[in-house]
Amino acid sequence: MALGFVRTARPEDAPEIARIQLTTWRSAYRRMFPAHVLAQLDEGMLAAGWAEAVTAPPSPRHRVLIAVEQGETAEHVVGFAAAGPADEQALAPEEPPLPPSVAAVTDLLVEPRWGRRGHGSRLLAAAVDLWREDGFTSAVAWAYDSDAVMRKFLGSAGWEPDGAGRALDVEDLLVPQLRLHVDLTPVSV
Repeated sequence: MALGFVRTARPEDAPEIARIQLTTWRSAYRRMFPAHVLAQLDEGMLAAGWAEAVTAPPSPRHRVLIAVEQGETAEHVVGFAAAGPADEQALAPEEPPLPPSVAAVTDLLVEPRWGRRGHGSRLLAAAVDLWREDGFTSAVAWAYDSDAVMRKFLGSAGWEPDGAGRALDVEDLLVPQLRLHVDLTPVSV
């Protein structure tokens, strides 16, 4: 496990978050999405969106966290997580709104070259701590059906499918997703 930590994202982190998102999507999802769709993703537009998410979140319960690996001479931003109260993006088709006590992960990515070093686990643990502080009692996250790595990672942390599914329409290609959930109630010993 690498030395690292998680902190709240700052505005100056937006370009690195966008770079990680673009790099990870083009690597991890290259067989899932058409190549031209991934090639058209614009890093500048992604950075602008992340800057807004960091500086003007929709609520105090919306957060962007980053994972940092500490090297001997430098620190590297290696991953990020974004989450907030479950909104319409967290819903399956025609599903009624989820209760306000449900958090929703919108993004959880670690750049592939920094993977399997504990950064994803640190991001998820930090997010869970904040969700509990914010009064959330459960959380949901969408995973692509063909993203076995993400499903295995969340499953190892106690997340389970909740029976909801949907498909994203990406230029007439339907990309199926399943929703996972976890109970945030602390386990008493």
